[in-house]
Amino acid sequence: MSLFAERTALIDTENAFKVGPYIAQLEGAGHTVIKCNLGEPDFALPKHIREEVKRQIDNDLTHYCDPQGIVPLRETIAKDMGARRGVSITPDRVVVFPGAKPPIGFCQQTYCNPGDEIIYPSPGFPIYESFIAYVGAKPVPLQLEEEKGFAFSGAELSGLITDRTKLIFICFPSNPTGGVASKEELAGIADVIREKAPSECRIYSDEVYENILFDGSEHVSIASFPDMVERTIIVSGASKSYSWTGGRIGWAVFPTPEEAAVFKNLNINYFSCTAAYNQMGVKLAIESPESKPEIAKMVSAFQERRDLVVSGLNAIDGITCQNPKGAFYVFPNIGGVCQSLGVVDAYQKLPDEVREHTSPSTLFQMFLLFEYHVATMDRRSFGKIGADGKHFLRLSIATGIDDLREAVKRIAEASRDGVGFAAYVESGKPLY
Repeated sequence: MSLFAERTALIDTENAFKVGPYIAQLEGAGHTVIKCNLGEPDFALPKHIREEVKRQIDNDLTHYCDPQGIVPLRETIAKDMGARRGVSITPDRVVVFPGAKPPIGFCQQTYCNPGDEIIYPSPGFPIYESFIAYVGAKPVPLQLEEEKGFAFSGAELSGLITDRTKLIFICFPSNPTGGVASKEELAGIADVIREKAPSECRIYSDEVYENILFDGSEHVSIASFPDMVERTIIVSGASKSYSWTGGRIGWAVFPTPEEAAVFKNLNINYFSCTAAYNQMGVKLAIESPESKPEIAKMVSAFQERRDLVVSGLNAIDGITCQNPKGAFYVFPNIGGVCQSLGVVDAYQKLPDEVREHTSPSTLFQMFLLFEYHVATMDRRSFGKIGADGKHFLRLSIATGIDDLREAVKRIAEASRDGVGFAAYVESGKPLY
């Protein structure tokens, strides 16, 4: 008898957190690491929201509350999300979670039987893929292509839908690419779903970056199209829009009250409830006229950083980087560097048992971290299936502009350091 259940080995992790001990090790040795790994805004929680949370704690709103989410917040979410998407949403379809991450796994385990198929974007948020084997479903990655702006068309989705499709994940603005689908692209996707997806299939629309858009781009939800709200789970949260990653308030709007009741029961079993004082803080954040200027200030800073980083990366031989339209990441193609630096050759020479855990972009990521002290994420971190031969990094631009300027400088230096890279591979330091 083994200690752990077999399914425990089937669930993966989120590598943005996995590199944390490496960073701590380097900082403990006296190095200054520029952290471009975590998707966490470096802005403070706006003062008007902080004051409301403190006020609610002083009001003793610190006890058990409705596991579905307190009614005042669910009413606010229903009104706000419905108005901005042009659809009708009732509070009994809203469920509040401790962050926008729990509904990912909850939806997979709730809607999918073993053998059912889950379509998800790759590269995409890593938890989409990591949960699928855990629940016994079949992964069906939808490969996002650089030349298409990391969006996709209805035609590309159409070829993946079968009579076993139970969930289709959509994420715009996208983590990790910053891609944003146009209204026309989403209309085509909606057409295909109506025509081909089984009636029991649910669309999981991850819209947590909905307020972080650049160059005048507008957020459009697939739920806004005819017949889509009846089959779409709309997910958002407070972590990104209000720079409140530690507050752990996310929410999902389900197609029916009956479905919402199932997820309320999951909350009861896993969490009991989510902190009511933080929920009231989110209620104020959504309703207050003070919030929009705070979000706009943050987005303006992200756009300035994006312009700096994209321009700097594109000036490096062997790197090309698209201009993302949303979120706060850039996703450069480092294929040229992987060739010129000998990274691909070094990868091919690794023992099989090492090579299965790494990739050329992972090797460059580790070299960049340990020798140049810039923390980034590799392509494999955002979907391993079908990632072979695709050489990308994700850099979070949710850090100070001076640090980002220095990060680009260090990446440029690392991209020319073939001798240093070869020595690193032989050094015994981590290769994944």
